[in-house]
Amino acid sequence: MAEAIVSLAIERILDLLIHEAVFLKDVKDQVESLNAELKRMQCFLKDADRKLEQDARFQNRVSEIRDLAYDAEDVIDSFILKAAHQRGFHGIVKRFTSIFTKPSHLHKIGVQVKAIQTKLQNISKNLPAYEISGDGEGSSSIIKVQQRLRTYSHVEEEDVVSLEVSTKDVMTMLMTEEDRLHAVVSIVGMGGIGKTTLARKVYNHVEVRHHFDCLAWVYISQQCKPREVLLSVLMEVLSPSKDERELIEKLDENELWKRFFDALKEKRYLVVLDDIWRGGDWDILKPAFPRGRMGSKILFTTRNRNVALHADPCNTPMELSPLTDDESWILLSRKAFPLNKTDSHIRSEEFEKLGREMVKKCGGLPLAIIVLGSLLARKQSLDDWEKVNRNFFYGNLKGLQQLDHQYGAVNRILVLSYNDLPYQLKPCFLYLAHYPEDWEISKKELIRLWIAEGFISPLLGSEEILMEDVGEQFLEELIDRSLVQVWRRDYTGTKVKTCRIHDLLRNLCVEKAEEENFLKFIQPSLIENSENSLDVTLVTSMPRRIAIHPGKRNVHLKGEHPKLRSLLLKRWMMSFHFPNFSNFKLLRVLKLSRNVREWHVSGEIGNLHHLRYLRLECTGEMILPCAIGKLKNLHTLHLQCRSVSVPDGVFKLERIRQFVIKVGSVLNIKSGFLLWRSFSLKNIETLKYMLVDKKLVENNEVLKLTHVQCLGIIFKSSKDVKSILLLMIKLDRLRSLSMNLFVEKSSSFSYLDLKPLFQFGHLSKLKLVGHLKEDPHQSHHVLKFLPRSIVKLTLQCSTMTQDPMEVLENLPCLTILNLLSFAYEGRKMVCSANGFCQLDTFCINKATNLEEWEIQEGAMPRLRNLFLSLNFKLEILPEGLKYIITLQKLILRVMPSSLTKRIQVKGGKEGEDFYKVRHIPSIQISERITGKGYFYVNSEITYL
Repeated sequence: MAEAIVSLAIERILDLLIHEAVFLKDVKDQVESLNAELKRMQCFLKDADRKLEQDARFQNRVSEIRDLAYDAEDVIDSFILKAAHQRGFHGIVKRFTSIFTKPSHLHKIGVQVKAIQTKLQNISKNLPAYEISGDGEGSSSIIKVQQRLRTYSHVEEEDVVSLEVSTKDVMTMLMTEEDRLHAVVSIVGMGGIGKTTLARKVYNHVEVRHHFDCLAWVYISQQCKPREVLLSVLMEVLSPSKDERELIEKLDENELWKRFFDALKEKRYLVVLDDIWRGGDWDILKPAFPRGRMGSKILFTTRNRNVALHADPCNTPMELSPLTDDESWILLSRKAFPLNKTDSHIRSEEFEKLGREMVKKCGGLPLAIIVLGSLLARKQSLDDWEKVNRNFFYGNLKGLQQLDHQYGAVNRILVLSYNDLPYQLKPCFLYLAHYPEDWEISKKELIRLWIAEGFISPLLGSEEILMEDVGEQFLEELIDRSLVQVWRRDYTGTKVKTCRIHDLLRNLCVEKAEEENFLKFIQPSLIENSENSLDVTLVTSMPRRIAIHPGKRNVHLKGEHPKLRSLLLKRWMMSFHFPNFSNFKLLRVLKLSRNVREWHVSGEIGNLHHLRYLRLECTGEMILPCAIGKLKNLHTLHLQCRSVSVPDGVFKLERIRQFVIKVGSVLNIKSGFLLWRSFSLKNIETLKYMLVDKKLVENNEVLKLTHVQCLGIIFKSSKDVKSILLLMIKLDRLRSLSMNLFVEKSSSFSYLDLKPLFQFGHLSKLKLVGHLKEDPHQSHHVLKFLPRSIVKLTLQCSTMTQDPMEVLENLPCLTILNLLSFAYEGRKMVCSANGFCQLDTFCINKATNLEEWEIQEGAMPRLRNLFLSLNFKLEILPEGLKYIITLQKLILRVMPSSLTKRIQVKGGKEGEDFYKVRHIPSIQISERITGKGYFYVNSEITYL
């Protein structure tokens, strides 16, 4: 890890030499000399992590090098900051050439640089005595950035063996109809043995989904928070809309517990409480769970057998045993030889002998075997495998010291795999420590944070490949090494949308991050409501990255930490007390969330000249200061609120790459959208939302968006649509486009010409919001010119009267289709045979005139998810649903009672249309009751 820290310092010095060389004058030679000395240190540190575990003296030396690299970075950042204060940041590279005319300024930086260099040289003289040599790839290996990104298609496989018997046993226990309160089935075993994998396999089994009326999954872990548990279950059971979700989240404790109880009391439910640690946590949650219909169950996964017996003494826990030697070898082979299944018998024998020797040390623990296999997959020769085997038990490997000795094998494997990471990936991996346990991590946010922190060098990016693409490759590498798990995929079905990290790996992250003085994670005690506020005192000796997860508490930051680089506060804080921004002038990353009606962001934020990532969220209105225009190094600006006032200063942010504004209602133009201004857009990759004005049209401003990948624009005149689209054809990188078509009452909206869209061959995601006026004189459909590359399409408030299915069903790549809020106002809709060949998810919302829907046999052969809501005149489900055998989930919200009654089974009697939905594993029917936003589920579905 020290090599990574030195590397970051080198990158920072190079940036100084390239962009601010004009200010260095007489000390430029000293700075270059320091850079050369750091590079020599970097060579010594290659493969050093394995040595650290064996030699305390060497460990101290590496710590000294790391701290000096930090000091070098401080000197550079302070130097740049001094320049900014001296003349302001305008033209820091070119316009002013005599900022540091006073010898004292140059003398100070010269002295500091010389002192660091001298200390490094003294260390360098002693390093050879420790005989550091690179005897393998280890941390010295470098990820080679390809000019062309490969499409990531992580194999969907179960990294387990021999679960067939356990699966059947758990399913039998779950589907046994016990007529008693709180029947709990438990899966017990040590961490990493596959409890969650088995539970997930059972949870998704078609027979289980047929047996229960509703299912919900919630993570508990060491930080059990009853309110969040109940909310998570309710969201899965009710599938509320965004507005309904907000109403539920605002319920007080008594209302929430009553709502939870009422939602489940008439259902045969299955709720999974994954990774529950203490019997006391269940005692708190238990009163909220009703008896439910006969056969309702709660499924535990836990490491503690006593927790399982405490919850339900009547059911014997299912205890997972370690894998046998043969099973362990099979699992290792799957990971270590993913592409070499045809190797020669001689080679297989050699590798198998050594592999079986290593895998035996894993104690049959699947997580250890999987991580070991992923490590060995990168070792091509038998000699490489032998080196891994020798390193397996090198001394007392650090990491996870607080865990029981039974985790010794997995601890050694995890540390070994961490040490084997290329140095660029180590800070990327340790950065995961700032997310709470079991957190679902957004890929986009993670990569943007990596870039802001400097973990991804601009030198790795180029005109051919962006830093965001490099970040995606870094994440793929961590996934391939089994250090990170894919959780959800994006709309393409191939790329990662969110990921997770196993709690044992996260423990390693947290310990290593603090050990390296890299990052500190702060979270309140386990007692949920012990205090209403969280006091955090900052001191200079703390790591330079602080992550705070306060929950719904007031946060009070005290003290000073002038070297702080990152401050990440997870949502939602009720309020916070933030010291003067002048105490954090070197800050690069700032993430704050507030639960307030109105937030006047302090103008002092403009003093954070090094800030690269700024994410501000609040539940009410946000007012930004003009001083935000001073943040010249800002890469990402993400604002999320009910409404926002944005000053013109944002258009002075020349290095901005990601510019996102999310407001409460996209229909309210005045709530946080930007009028176009002339500013440098050459680096922008995400920009939404911008209002089209005359300047944008007349001056071809849109052509400046050469790197844009995701764009959201708002039109106030239909005549601008075609001209803007014709210009945007030249934006080769554009993948996601959102067009909002709003018209002022005083203007007339003519027919849209969307013909240029057909030439957007790279576009995969399209959202059209607003009226699509149909020309009665045209023979073609208004949507005829949609590009055939579209994977996800959302139409909202389109008010089309001509059936759009005739066009949409012929889009060969369409996977997700959303027709929302009066998108279609016709009476009949027909999905033809062989249409929608790739469609996976279909949502129809507020098609208020839809009376008849025909699905022909052979249509939508891959459909898995169907959502119907607020379609008040659709009283009969289409006959063709019975042909779509791939359907896994059907959600009906606020649909006509005549429709829902026809598919119900009551008193053992099937509704007349039940045969249409009999094959669907999961069906949810919910109806909204007016008054205080209450919801309840009044329908039951029984499968025979």
